[in-house]
Amino acid sequence: MTAAPARPRPASPAPPASEQGPRRAAPRGVRALSALQSAVLIAIALVALVPLAAILVATFQSGADIMRGGITLAVDPATLSLDNWTMLFTDSGPYFRWFANSLVVTVVQVVGTLLVSSFVAYGFAMYDFRGRTPLFIAVLAIMAVPFEMVMLPLYVQVNEMGLADTYAVIVIPFLAAAVTIFFFRQYFLGVPKEILEAGRVDGVTEFGIFFRLVLPIARPAIAAMAILNGMMCWNNLLWPLLVLRSSEKFTLPIGLNTLITPYANNYGLLIVGSFFSLVPILVLFLAFQRFFVEGMTAGAVKG
Repeated sequence: MTAAPARPRPASPAPPASEQGPRRAAPRGVRALSALQSAVLIAIALVALVPLAAILVATFQSGADIMRGGITLAVDPATLSLDNWTMLFTDSGPYFRWFANSLVVTVVQVVGTLLVSSFVAYGFAMYDFRGRTPLFIAVLAIMAVPFEMVMLPLYVQVNEMGLADTYAVIVIPFLAAAVTIFFFRQYFLGVPKEILEAGRVDGVTEFGIFFRLVLPIARPAIAAMAILNGMMCWNNLLWPLLVLRSSEKFTLPIGLNTLITPYANNYGLLIVGSFFSLVPILVLFLAFQRFFVEGMTAGAVKG
């Protein structure tokens, strides 16, 4: 009788990476390049923080000292005081009214812009309809038109409609933002359409598919656009200055602009108020920073 052929022994599983010994160190040139990149980025960050540090120091100076020496880090520590901060929280007049106005307008406009623009972008990305390409080209063309070119015709239309001196006229014209529509459309193109088909098979409505299936995937894009639109709305000066007439309705940029006088009697409040106005933007960025970079890179390309 012939002996049966020996069965091959099963290969033993490879040990985990942690048990395979120390990983090979990166080449010296790669490490040097990485260190150089880190050093350059740290230097750029420090240079970018210098103006912010100078404004912070100026908040502890009097208006006369600011007018005389300018905003600089080279100050005499003996001249610094908390008078400006005390005035901000005890005797700043309508400052916090302007702050609250800007906060309300920014929140409403950002939420409305994200909702409307994502609706429009979702339609461009997920549905095939007649005229889709020409309409999207029109959106791209709007991105190339400066707002200053349409500002005066829009102002005339607002006056004819009786909407001047209202917050609605600040918010409504910017709800369908061309840049935001373009960004969301690029992001939605990377969402598999099989998700939509699966939702329809399960009986989910089109609005349900958008809110329950697509928007959760688009959280990075929403975070990125929330930060960018929030910054633009919070710092918007020209259009609110043109349409708002009542001082109690002024937003913060307009209110701070009224503090500028040739006699420097309000420069202390102007500086500390400008620095304090950074708080909402800083909070917004810190709240969405973990999604910001992912959203910017994912929305930049298709897929």
